[in-house]
Amino acid sequence: MAAKRVLVTGSAGFIGYHLSKLLLAQGVRVHGYDGMTDYYEVTLKQRRQAMLMQDPNFSTTEGMLEDRELLDRVCDDFAPDVIVHLAAQAGVRYSLENPRAYVETNVVGTFNVMEVARRLEVGHLLMASTSSVYGANTEMPYRETDKTDMPLTIYAATKKATEAMGHSYAHLWNIPTTMFRFFTVYGPWGRPDMAPAKFTDAILAGRPIDIYNHGEMYRDFTYVEDLVRGIALLMDAVPVRPDSPEDIAEGDSLSPAAPYRVVNIGNSDKVKLLDFVDAIETAIGTPAIRNYMDMQKGDVPATWADASLLRSLTGYCPQTGFREGVERYVAWYRDYYNR
Repeated sequence: MAAKRVLVTGSAGFIGYHLSKLLLAQGVRVHGYDGMTDYYEVTLKQRRQAMLMQDPNFSTTEGMLEDRELLDRVCDDFAPDVIVHLAAQAGVRYSLENPRAYVETNVVGTFNVMEVARRLEVGHLLMASTSSVYGANTEMPYRETDKTDMPLTIYAATKKATEAMGHSYAHLWNIPTTMFRFFTVYGPWGRPDMAPAKFTDAILAGRPIDIYNHGEMYRDFTYVEDLVRGIALLMDAVPVRPDSPEDIAEGDSLSPAAPYRVVNIGNSDKVKLLDFVDAIETAIGTPAIRNYMDMQKGDVPATWADASLLRSLTGYCPQTGFREGVERYVAWYRDYYNR
């Protein structure tokens, strides 16, 4: 389906901004819905939103997903063909401090989005999940068909819950639904609470950086522009309820009972954290002062995506190498923060 009107929740967020920008460049009308919460600096969200507002095909509402009446009214007025639900309380570590925020935003807020999709009978509902749902799994690379029954944080648990909720609504109401699992997204306009920003800020200021598990950490770093291109392409890969389980291709996560699918979006490249730090040092031209620490509670030593399903569905796979992506990110950071 070629969507003409897309509702993007979390449109002033890091990923939501980049997705909205891409869709607008493709001539799509976008309505953003964002709570502009102060989990991190609101001025960054306001700057992203101000840039989107320069496009006449973009409109926006400031509101929380928990405000069901406002969400209903906005969606009734805009009448989206597709909903891309990105808004969430993010951050693995913050979920240790304030777990209630994750249940209220990620579970209750997502339920309200699904209710809108059911009532308006949207052509495709796409919702963000996370590689964190793989939890204690040690078999890598992670495949969408792997079990995800061992989440290690409340953040991961809420995302796993929304996957299960999405499947039930797809089954009950025949809502074509795609869940996509992100893998360590970074790039320009990135969140200041994430490692690239923390490392860059500390190195520029001459402060030590904390490196967990003594550097024995691996991540599938995914450049944000690659990620949102994958999301935009998945909008046209609408899942259809199969007539029988035999119709599901090998490796496809398509449900036998619903028009529902889970898709990894990652670089399929397991990068050692110390190599990522090296890339930041090179881009800045200054070595980091490294403070090696034990593993943090709720963290995992490695993530690594098998993105072959994304490739088979869209013909695309993220491809920006981490050194190139880091160079772009550091250039943006120094310009934005005048460093």
